Amino acid sequence: MKVRLETLGQTTVVVPEGRLDFSAAADFQKEIERVLTGMSPAPAAVIIDAGALDYVSSAGLRVFLLAARAAQKGGIAFSVCALKPAVRDVFDLSGFNQVIALYADRQAAVAQVPPPRA
Repeated sequence: MKVRLETLGQTTVVVPEGRLDFSAAADFQKEIERVLTGMSPAPAAVIIDAGALDYVSSAGLRVFLLAARAAQKGGIAFSVCALKPAVRDVFDLSGFNQVIALYADRQAAVAQVPPPRA
């Protein structure tokens, strides 16, 4: 799995590509942790643009949950957007759609980012 980072003002967009399964989960988690806690200054928001994510296993879901919790603890807005139907089904069936803000596309996710910090 490949991961690309983009910066939009104080928002960091994480773009995973491929399959987020057991073998990819640890590396993806390290990347998300670096974004949430290792950047200076910390982003005001983190958006996971999942448009190129083909599959998410339970190990991958765990990474999303840990990231959402870490973001909340750090006062960072966190959301996921552009889920493919099969991946959206996994989020819906697992109840993660009740825990993590999901948006249809990046534009909708960016529109929900809080105003910049002073």
